[in-house]
Amino acid sequence: MYRHILLPTDGSEVSIRAVDAGIELAKWLNARVYALHVILPFQSLAYMTQIIPQSETSYTEESVRWAEHYLGEVREKARQVGIPCDSDYVFDKHPCDAILRVAQEKGCDLIIMGSHGWRGFTKLLLGSETQKVLVHSQLPVLVCH
Repeated sequence: MYRHILLPTDGSEVSIRAVDAGIELAKWLNARVYALHVILPFQSLAYMTQIIPQSETSYTEESVRWAEHYLGEVREKARQVGIPCDSDYVFDKHPCDAILRVAQEKGCDLIIMGSHGWRGFTKLLLGSETQKVLVHSQLPVLVCH
């Protein structure tokens, strides 16, 4: 059925539950997974030009550290159950576009993601990025809550 599952993660609780579900499904299907973390580019204000270089560097370094942490957790979970797992992070101001692009580039045939992430504080509505993926994906998308 599915052979290569994309697992976008932002480290939120619901994202972790989606990763767990994706790894369990991959184990059951004898599939592999690809973990992805999307980092939003640094946003700056024009009047703060004196502090921007250091702030941007700090933001980028911290974002990459968190991305590696989140992706490392996914790789470890996959390793524990014997599922092949590759991973990477990308910088993109539109996480939906990055998710769909990486799914296509990596030859994924299913996307499993959380219903909302860090920015989706309402648990009654789908997160905006999840909603965009659902609307624009040509692949099946499994949304976990």
